[in-house]
Amino acid sequence: MKLLLKVLASLALLLVVLALYLTLSHQPESFPAGSESEARLAAGPWSVASFDESFVDRDRPTQPNGDYPGDDQRLLEGNVWHPFEAEAGPRPLLVFSHGFTSGRRNGTYLAEHLASHGFVVVAVDYPLTSMGAPGGALVEDVINQPGDISFLIDTLLGYSAVSGHALSGKIDAERVGVLGISLGGLTSTLAGFHPEWRDPRIAAVLSIAGPTNFFTRKFFGNVDVPFMMFAGDLDVLVPYASNAAPVLGKKPGAELATVKGGSHTGFSGGTALLRAMDNTDALGCWSVGRYIEADDASQWEGLFGPKELGIDYSAPNELCIVDPLPKAMNVLRQQMIARVVITAFFEQHLAEDDLVSEAAAQFLGSTSLTEIPELDYAKSTPRETSGIPADS
Repeated sequence: MKLLLKVLASLALLLVVLALYLTLSHQPESFPAGSESEARLAAGPWSVASFDESFVDRDRPTQPNGDYPGDDQRLLEGNVWHPFEAEAGPRPLLVFSHGFTSGRRNGTYLAEHLASHGFVVVAVDYPLTSMGAPGGALVEDVINQPGDISFLIDTLLGYSAVSGHALSGKIDAERVGVLGISLGGLTSTLAGFHPEWRDPRIAAVLSIAGPTNFFTRKFFGNVDVPFMMFAGDLDVLVPYASNAAPVLGKKPGAELATVKGGSHTGFSGGTALLRAMDNTDALGCWSVGRYIEADDASQWEGLFGPKELGIDYSAPNELCIVDPLPKAMNVLRQQMIARVVITAFFEQHLAEDDLVSEAAAQFLGSTSLTEIPELDYAKSTPRETSGIPADS
């Protein structure tokens, strides 16, 4: 018995030491004291409440996958974050989409921050692209995820109309935005712009390191919706040069925010525990590489509809072809930058108060660049894209 107690005591001490290490080690540099960036990184004025929810779309099936026989419905296990106070009034709704082989909780750090600043945020585990998906993660099911987003918008707007619900009266149907990381960024882009799959209620789209290299100017020209591409320039899963950088030439008014030294997986909340790694994209390449082969573009061929919709299927798959991986920035620093940039983008386009919108635009276009040396920001104008062929 004494030996067992000693072993348990040793394990407890080890866990305490490990917890202290994870909490205190490899801390990022703070934003300048007294700066606007520091103020925007702080929690907003609203208390944050949250609840778990199993969303079930009984009108749409889940396809068979490996040894999984499929289902006649789509189950979306999710979380909702929202301002707690009743006086919050109708707020913007944001739908967050996770990346391939990831999950909804990797967006918690963003959802909590956004909710404290007055947004209602919903995130779910998609049936076949999340970690632990039955039959193994299936990237091709991304084509069904814009429909999942529409279902979630329908459901939460319904909750807002129900007296006594936690979300009663808290969602403004005219202010809906979408955001996502990696495959979730692709999902958000499809939901906002795809000629056949887009949801017209979406008023702002933000793709965090999402694939965009097979979308042409024609694809983005279907609707005039604000769009930001937010990416790290050291991304080895969705390379910056062929996905993020060209967006300014494809979408009039597009915004491009670049984290210099930022990785792909650095935007995922779960990598906070791995911040001692030189580049957490090593883990991302292993996880995604189990289901998608580098240089194999055939998985995308025809997936998003005919090329006449503005799809360029000749775009190469450049997944994880960089070796060795470059040293990336501290993921906690990268996530600090993500909080302030993403919140400012949605305040710019979805805030009711013009002063809040104007302040957010000023922060993104000017102030942030003087206070955050790793951040670049650019915005295209119609003139910059007017000479580019629509199918380019």
